Amino acid sequence: MESFFISTGVVALGEMGDKTQLLAVLLAAKFRKPWPIILGILVATLANHALAGAVGQWVASLLGPELLRWVIGVSFLAMAGWMLIPDKVDDDAADSKVLLGVFGTTVLAFFMAEMGDKTQIATVALAAKYPDFVSVVAGTTFGMMLANVPAVYLGHKVAERIPMKLVHGIAAAIFAVLGLLTLFNVGNLW
Repeated sequence: MESFFISTGVVALGEMGDKTQLLAVLLAAKFRKPWPIILGILVATLANHALAGAVGQWVASLLGPELLRWVIGVSFLAMAGWMLIPDKVDDDAADSKVLLGVFGTTVLAFFMAEMGDKTQIATVALAAKYPDFVSVVAGTTFGMMLANVPAVYLGHKVAERIPMKLVHGIAAAIFAVLGLLTLFNVGNLW
């Protein structure tokens, strides 16, 4: 359960103000059909995070525990720094052709926007750290949904009231703590 809760929390906080959350707002404003957008986000996230989780498990199988601990610890610290850099929505992702419909457009836009994104990289690191693939992918997916479903429904109203610098700072601190705990092998996390 630890892997699920940590994965959920890290991704939910990491997603606040992220380009895919901004993409959710843009898609909601453009199409005004929340259910196909939410289902599209779910499908795209499951596919993307399952792929990222598989990569993380594969990396873990290649490296020994000591090297893996250092790679993951440094990765979490790098994620902490990356969290402090605000994202912007790529115009290409937001302007996907409507030929695919609302659902198809959302799946394609979200899957592509998540490629190489902070939450995808975090999923790789979490899957390398925790052996329970299903819990990690379920947790990161749930975290994405926690951050993006309200964005679909509330959009700009929420973004205006929540100081994103604070949210990014909290997420960066969590990644930094995870990185340090991993590097110093606190609590025998391995």
